[in-house]
Amino acid sequence: MKTRAHNQYFIFLILLVLIGQKTNAQDTYQRNTSADVQDYVFGLTLNDETNSIKGEAEITVAFTNEVNPFALDLIAKGDNYGMQVTHVFEGDTEANYSYEQNKINITPSSSEEKTRIYKVVYEGIPERGLVIDTTKFGQRSFFGDNWPNLARHWLPSVDHPSDKATIEFRITAPDHYDVVATGEKIEESNLGNDLKLTTYKEPAPVAMKVVTIGVTKFASTLLDEVYDIPVSAWVYPENRLDGFSDYGIATKVLKYFIDNIGPYSYAKLANMQAKTQWGGLENAGTIAYFENSVNGKNEVESLIAHEIAHQWFGNSASENDWNHVWLSEGFATYFAILYQESVYGNDKRKEELELDRKQIIDYYLSNPSPIVDVTITDPLKVLSVNTYQKGGWTLNMLRHKLGDEVFWKGIQAYYKAYRDSNAMSADFQKIMEETSGEDLEEFFQQWLFTKGHPELKWDWSYAKKNLQINIEQLQKQHVFKFLIEIGVIKDGKTVIYQMDMENARKSLSIKLDYQPDDVILDPESWLLFEEKSN
Repeated sequence: MKTRAHNQYFIFLILLVLIGQKTNAQDTYQRNTSADVQDYVFGLTLNDETNSIKGEAEITVAFTNEVNPFALDLIAKGDNYGMQVTHVFEGDTEANYSYEQNKINITPSSSEEKTRIYKVVYEGIPERGLVIDTTKFGQRSFFGDNWPNLARHWLPSVDHPSDKATIEFRITAPDHYDVVATGEKIEESNLGNDLKLTTYKEPAPVAMKVVTIGVTKFASTLLDEVYDIPVSAWVYPENRLDGFSDYGIATKVLKYFIDNIGPYSYAKLANMQAKTQWGGLENAGTIAYFENSVNGKNEVESLIAHEIAHQWFGNSASENDWNHVWLSEGFATYFAILYQESVYGNDKRKEELELDRKQIIDYYLSNPSPIVDVTITDPLKVLSVNTYQKGGWTLNMLRHKLGDEVFWKGIQAYYKAYRDSNAMSADFQKIMEETSGEDLEEFFQQWLFTKGHPELKWDWSYAKKNLQINIEQLQKQHVFKFLIEIGVIKDGKTVIYQMDMENARKSLSIKLDYQPDDVILDPESWLLFEEKSN
């Protein structure tokens, strides 16, 4: 999902409080009972004179059970911002609707037809969601920036990740603009009067949080094709060569994830320099990166890896409730580390995880909450060090618990099962249990739904060819159960032993013929814990 971003770009402004229990998520979005959006066609007209946009949205709805009233999200016109709806049609007939509290409430006509097309005609100035501004070089620009639920400011839609649909953008704009958007370009036509129509269509279902347009003066290039997926860079003309270089790594990242996770879902992979509130925003097939990500120094490889990992986790296999956003952010965080490990080796994995460990420990001091925190009801507040770094650490621990072969097999099975769909944490747990043949209830309960982490006080001694190790858990809220590795160092070489912590205190005796130079906990960075001094 988004980064503000990973490591040096990763600055969170989110504060969470309290603890959570393993109960139903508290996602408060009111879902339609049977109306399932199948397809959106957004016709948008942009201009240079004002920030007002005109829209015609064709929305194909399938009623899965009864044909019941349903609602679309759209922020209504206020003093300066918002949308005014002029017409809503069902087919060619004016629909029965009301527009109240930022909802278009539609009552379908009496018919047995289960699939219907609705059209919403509207106009107004979006306050958010569509960022109408100038680039850092002073060029006028329009960028979609929807995460988490800002699409409703400019696109009538079901603005929640549980309802995904195919999408088409038909952008009419002054012909001096270049246009990129979610999907594959299927038309570019000069309309006369200095106007141009550009159409993009994405055949894979996507959530509104990750659809976008980019309209400004761009320099663009095809970087390469990876398994017939075109990978491109869209940057400001002033940044042309630097941007093509900085974003070039995207081809290698895409290949790594396809090879290791499964097929890529979208029509293309465009990498776009943009006006975005985030360090990166993982829009499906059209990723937005913050303007200063381009400097020609190739410093954003981890950010690019994070956002491309989202194409699998968060975009294709999406969380079904906001409280389970770690299925997006924790996955993208750890899979960016996995990519870096594949390129730079195991030391890079350890380096990244140790940075994340420090952030997790520091964050917990002022925000004692679990990864899945059901006390949160505002999707703008679900992002935290917990859902990013601690979620990533949980996957790291799961990988070590199951072993690389089983871990990757489970990841591939999870993606295959929920590709282009939605999942909850329990769905991921079930897949990993089926793949491994292990009962993982305790693992997921303590790492996802329990606040905190092991806080360990420990010591070691050596006498009479016996190494004695004593470990005590100091945290009060929960006794964690885990396997910890112990590194015994002699002459620069490390031998690893394992200790199974089932209780708050445990000791381990190891027969050794030599006096260790040192003993360390978790030398390979597999366990999330905080080491307390004696």
